Amino acid sequence: MSADTSVIATLEPSKGKSVTTTATQPHGSRGTGRNARYALLLISLIWPAQLLSVIGLLAGNAQAQIAIHFQTTQIAWFSLSAALVGTFLMPFVVKAADLFGKRRVMIIVTATGLVGDLLAALAPNYALLLTGKALSGIYLSMGALVFAIARDVFPRGLVGPASGMIGGAVGLVALGGPFLSGWLLDHHGFRGVLWFLVAATAVSLLMLALFVPESPVRNPNRTFDWSGGLLLGGGLTAVLYGVGKGSSWGWTDPATLAFLFGGVLALVAFLIVEVTVSEPMFQPSLLRRREVWSVLAVTALLSGTVLTAGTITQLLALMPPIPTASDGLGYTATRMAVIGAPASVIILVAAALTGFLARRIDTRLLLAVAASATVVGYLLMAQYHYTPSQLAVTGTVVAVGIGIAAALAPIMIIEAVRPHEQALANGMQGMVQGIVTAVVTQVIFLVMARGGTVLQGTQFYRDAGYRNAFYFVAGLAVVVLISIVLIPRIKRLDEAEVGEAAIA
Repeated sequence: MSADTSVIATLEPSKGKSVTTTATQPHGSRGTGRNARYALLLISLIWPAQLLSVIGLLAGNAQAQIAIHFQTTQIAWFSLSAALVGTFLMPFVVKAADLFGKRRVMIIVTATGLVGDLLAALAPNYALLLTGKALSGIYLSMGALVFAIARDVFPRGLVGPASGMIGGAVGLVALGGPFLSGWLLDHHGFRGVLWFLVAATAVSLLMLALFVPESPVRNPNRTFDWSGGLLLGGGLTAVLYGVGKGSSWGWTDPATLAFLFGGVLALVAFLIVEVTVSEPMFQPSLLRRREVWSVLAVTALLSGTVLTAGTITQLLALMPPIPTASDGLGYTATRMAVIGAPASVIILVAAALTGFLARRIDTRLLLAVAASATVVGYLLMAQYHYTPSQLAVTGTVVAVGIGIAAALAPIMIIEAVRPHEQALANGMQGMVQGIVTAVVTQVIFLVMARGGTVLQGTQFYRDAGYRNAFYFVAGLAVVVLISIVLIPRIKRLDEAEVGEAAIA
């Protein structure tokens, strides 16, 4: 043939039927230009997807300087305010994307987050800093929107690899984030971190505006279920806040119980409301489908577990060694970044391979590999975590699980739901994962604190605490491994309806 013929499978939004269009392209610059546009599109989606991880890493490391500068004992609100606002707004954001367009809502979300970042960077007092940080919490929903639009704007053959790369790019954050954080804090202080976040968000906004096309997948019914959104967002936020404050207030404290039970009651009321309204926030029928609820639950449990478990290793490495009080290794952040570099590379490789293998292998098997690697890795880490080489080797085993899990969650959701359900399903998975992360984090700290010591207001941990925390994470991964049997046979990635707005 004298020309390249590319067959792009698209979907007719109004009927949900497959349509095949054939575009004939001559050799040369046109194909090259199209590939360049796909590359720019991929980068433009990776950036906002992983910006949330960058924010968490940099802002978390800056907390100590912020607490000292503003002389506050309420530093926990620096992270908690954004998490609470983001959790509350997520149902509204993903529903708005379903109604008005994913790209349009992503740009609005990023612009709002940029205003919050600017406010935080310029804040003369802690109250204003928290206001800006809370406003930027709207960015929490970006992960759901990025994976949803990726399904729509890449052609069928690239959806899996692109989704895998977007999720697996967390390895880039793990590789370069600690070095960037150390340099910013050492040379520019916490203000340098805050201004870097302003610049990073501005770049994200620019790339979304220039290189990401709008998706044609919309819900034609413009009715907005405000009562359902308020009950869902408010219930999740109450539960998250209760879990977050439980360890300091006490798990039987009336305030803790009020938030937890109040949040659960709101979620029950949400389910009742969704059955009665004509256009619910989330279709109840979606969660009645086994392939959907099982994928959301199992992937949220695995992702929430592996992404939270790094807290144990970070504390182990960075806490100082104090006889009879602390069995930390006393490494610097830079040294820990070097130790973790091989694992970060493995995360990237595993995620990229997962995106390609998902087109050929049952994703349930890949999920089993991720859970198995997590089990083996943390069992090994429980026994071997005393030297840099031990941490580096065991960390690479765990990294296989992290890379596959990061790439597989969005891919399995693509396989389980229809295109017009993608943003809502991603939002559901993100909300469940947020609750899993909060609960697992609290349990990890409780496990580590047993037998630990408090000195001058700081909690230190003994080796038995770290070891038991590793065993706990391995146990959760075993639960994931067993739970995979709940997931029925679902469409392969190549069989799923994707690529609706592929660039011509």
